Amino acid sequence: MEIQGKVSQLLQLQTGAGKNGQWRKQDFILETEGQVSRKICFSLWGEKIDQFSLSTGETVTVSFDLESREYNGRWYTDAKAWKISKGEQSPVNKQENKSNAEIPASDDIMPTAEDDLPF
Repeated sequence: MEIQGKVSQLLQLQTGAGKNGQWRKQDFILETEGQVSRKICFSLWGEKIDQFSLSTGETVTVSFDLESREYNGRWYTDAKAWKISKGEQSPVNKQENKSNAEIPASDDIMPTAEDDLPF
């Protein structure tokens, strides 16, 4: 899955040791734009933290996977980012930024007698 927004917050880096050795996790909050603004917490793991080096205020496109797991009868869901593209606009946003000059005049889209359908 993919979503675009602005990095509104970087949470504290978490580290630890598990059965597979040392691990690092960086959570960040992405705020989406649109009619309804949403905040989503994403996680970066290991070398991806250094690879993408995020900072607050950046507009990014995040490719991510959702994963849920059950623990003691409750379900927990993680949004794990695996790719981040900085400063790119999605096709929807690019379409919104086109000038009004490209919108056809209303005379050009009105049906003619030849276009009338019998139903």
